[in-house]
Amino acid sequence: MLRPPHRLLIEPVVRRALEEDLGRAGDVTSDLIVPADTRIEAKLVARKPGTVAGLIAAECAFALVDPSLRFEIATPDGSRVEGGTLLAAVEGPARGILTAERVALNFTGHLSGVATATRALVDAVAGTKARIVCTRKTIPGLRVLEKYAVRCGGGFNHRFGLDDAVLIKDNHLVAAGGIAPAIERVRSGLGHMAKIELEVDSLAQLEEALSLGVDTILLDNMEPDTLKRAVALTKGRAVLEASGNVTLATVRAIAETGVDYISSGAITHSAPNLDIGLDF
Repeated sequence: MLRPPHRLLIEPVVRRALEEDLGRAGDVTSDLIVPADTRIEAKLVARKPGTVAGLIAAECAFALVDPSLRFEIATPDGSRVEGGTLLAAVEGPARGILTAERVALNFTGHLSGVATATRALVDAVAGTKARIVCTRKTIPGLRVLEKYAVRCGGGFNHRFGLDDAVLIKDNHLVAAGGIAPAIERVRSGLGHMAKIELEVDSLAQLEEALSLGVDTILLDNMEPDTLKRAVALTKGRAVLEASGNVTLATVRAIAETGVDYISSGAITHSAPNLDIGLDF
């Protein structure tokens, strides 16, 4: 079941976007042109095929601008849609709808783009055990919503931030003086509920990580043949995550090596916007 972020997490993000758009004087165009008592019904419509995400943010935008606006979702987040599909309808004072329109569409178009990009990778690895996961390569301020959009596309979330898991990367190893001292220092101060993931870029590093009992190992920028050898060497002793050079053209071959997870930064930082319009 798709679980959206709590309203307390969504509202500050949407509020900041509205504040940025309204500036110091508000929507001068709509306020001058549209009589205050004009009411209208508008429809959010997908212009292109894709996977929907972000209607919860659009609903929040309309509600913050004018609580009297009535927003009804016709096609919920996580749905696959064709061009022309009705996603939601909003009814009430025209000024409020016009004022919230761009922010609502910005969120819905971008987040649906993330969900659509994720769904393409998920479909590409269907039939394998590999799960598609996102990374921390998110647009600043939008992480909670982008990670939600990944779930809308059938993907899974990696850690949300620096505080909910340990991920030891190459620069950490240089600073710590190697894998063994890095692991030793982490274990000396880490709580028992947190997992340890280590990034490796060679089979030699993988063997050392396995000897130290690391929970998860990130196999960085390895070719499929090397990934297969890594899976065989690991023999289920650790969870394996493949990362780097993950595209629609390569993801199936990566998944067929037997890794558990495939992480992609592109599904959040480079997802094309899904064209969604608001029609009066």
